[in-house]
Amino acid sequence: MKLSQFKFNLPESYIAPTPLKTRHDSKLMIVDRENQTIEHRKFHDILDVFNEDDVFVVNNTKVFTARMYGQKEKTGAEIEVFLLRELNNEFRLWDVLVEPARKIRVGNKLYFGEDDLVAEVVDNTTSRGRTIRFLFDGTDEEFMNVIKKIGETPIPKYLNREVMPEDEHWYQSLFAKNTGAVAAPAVQCHFTRELIMRLEIKGIKFAQTQLNLSMGAFREVEVEDLSKHKMDSEYFDIPTESCNMVNNALTDKRRVLAVGGSVLRTLESSVSSSGTLNPATGWTDKFITPPYDFNIPNCFLTNFHEPASPLFMLSAAYAGYDFIKEVYREAFEQQYRFLCYGDALLIL
Repeated sequence: MKLSQFKFNLPESYIAPTPLKTRHDSKLMIVDRENQTIEHRKFHDILDVFNEDDVFVVNNTKVFTARMYGQKEKTGAEIEVFLLRELNNEFRLWDVLVEPARKIRVGNKLYFGEDDLVAEVVDNTTSRGRTIRFLFDGTDEEFMNVIKKIGETPIPKYLNREVMPEDEHWYQSLFAKNTGAVAAPAVQCHFTRELIMRLEIKGIKFAQTQLNLSMGAFREVEVEDLSKHKMDSEYFDIPTESCNMVNNALTDKRRVLAVGGSVLRTLESSVSSSGTLNPATGWTDKFITPPYDFNIPNCFLTNFHEPASPLFMLSAAYAGYDFIKEVYREAFEQQYRFLCYGDALLIL
């Protein structure tokens, strides 16, 4: 398919700048792919849709303070460094994005905080990308504590506002456990402790996976022919216990819900020849657009996404291209809130 097929106008007024006070009170649109029906509910009503022994597959990645501001050596010019992923632990090499990129060259030293941290630019990767080496002799824990001190919560730029203290917990899932993501699995942030407890009491099971979200799912697609687009590679882990939960549920004809696009891509990155989920640890650059035959999850929970984004394309692949256009028209008519702090979409 072509990039232009996924473009639409998203007025700024539809972008939610902050979440609702009670996250599970967000709107939830429930759509049925087979019958092409649309229903409007609240997110906490998801409790009524699923039954005992159904499985919710979640992403336990944890967002860290990936956006840092510092100064360039000699000139003192202000620079922004966005940490994408660690390339080498021993040498503290990181893949990063820098702004303004034109001023950051190989050999430059960058200073952060009150000289809390110094980094040296060692390579160019893309137009805005660099490889940098942090000059730090402490332990991994001490290093990450410095990153936490001088960095800030990496909320998306489309929110068009300064980071607030509340973003530290707003932009983090209750399932978060393993540090490594620079973006939150946003739809998981609708789950409150109360709702999770009620789901568990009902007998719904939670299977853990991990995918350290980078900018790949959010980076602008720049090619009209989508077959030529390359996603960033992201680390993922699917433990054996989770595989058993998922495969048993599929055998018993229970519902297996992929809670978010990161989970959906993770599950589809490790499928056996017999159509079951395999335990795996590695890297995935899975890019899913219509048409696509899904192997593992039989339902999908997500938010409403940006036009022409990989996440919107993923939703279109799962719901069907023509139907997702109808779903989004309905979302606009009913004034659903879009993007990371917005409302949710359940595709059955």
